[in-house]
Amino acid sequence: MTSIEKLQAEISSCTTCSKYLAHEVNPVCSFSKSSRIAIIGQAPGSVVHESGIPWDDKSGERLRDWLGVDNGQFYDPDLFAIVPMGFCYPGKGKSGDLPPRPECAPQWHDKIFDQLPEIKLWILIGSYAQAYYLKKQKKRTLTETVKTYNEYLPKFLVLPHPSPRNNIWMAKNEWFAQEVLPVLKREVAKAIR
Repeated sequence: MTSIEKLQAEISSCTTCSKYLAHEVNPVCSFSKSSRIAIIGQAPGSVVHESGIPWDDKSGERLRDWLGVDNGQFYDPDLFAIVPMGFCYPGKGKSGDLPPRPECAPQWHDKIFDQLPEIKLWILIGSYAQAYYLKKQKKRTLTETVKTYNEYLPKFLVLPHPSPRNNIWMAKNEWFAQEVLPVLKREVAKAIR
């Protein structure tokens, strides 16, 4: 068993957050030693919790469109490491899902990324990933952070969550589709070439 396989086995048997979850644990992530792009989102939603397949929902369909990749590319761990801030579905809150469990990223992210030397681009989706990775470089709001995406390149590309819940944000911020998405597609194509 390789060190990556050992790590994947440890993650899939993790129960660190089980006492905080209203359902069983089901850690969802995907990566390989050859992964070239890290996708760091929030946490799996209820659909992904059931299927065990990352981004296997409407948000994932939109994300793949934004990235300019098909399902085969997206689910190829040699291309994409899919490592959310929380690996298990956190449950429902008053207005959408609860935040990712805070224990998960500190416990696993360094262990994972220390073994992925080929990562060329880090895609930070949503405010939790941006706060964790950008620290003080993050702007006051997600909109400001995404609007100043150029400041974080070439290492990081920052995105809002592709959830259908964000359709209003997308309509209010047309610059995102016009300015950011072409850059995203270009950087993704460059990293997986």
